[in-house]
Amino acid sequence: GDIVLLAKPVTLTEGDRVTLTTDVPVATDGTSKPEKLLYAVSLPPVHGQIEHINYPGVPISSYSQLDVVAQKVSNVHDNSHGAGKKSLR
Repeated sequence: GDIVLLAKPVTLTEGDRVTLTTDVPVATDGTSKPEKLLYAVSLPPVHGQIEHINYPGVPISSYSQLDVVAQKVSNVHDNSHGAGKKSLR
């Protein structure tokens, strides 16, 4: 089926952590299996990383829509100075 992806920017300041919710990335592919719909992080944040909340400090390169629905994925700013606000798109 068709894949539909909707995404809103997430703005972080130094040291912030934002949990991704279905308000940020949400996708559907016409099935009812969110665990099979995967996101790949092709361009990681410059000043931080994407993490699974069960493994803080460990960057991940993919996660499922089910992880987003369960609020298990965070964008974490690395607290680097002079970085200012950054957006995840």
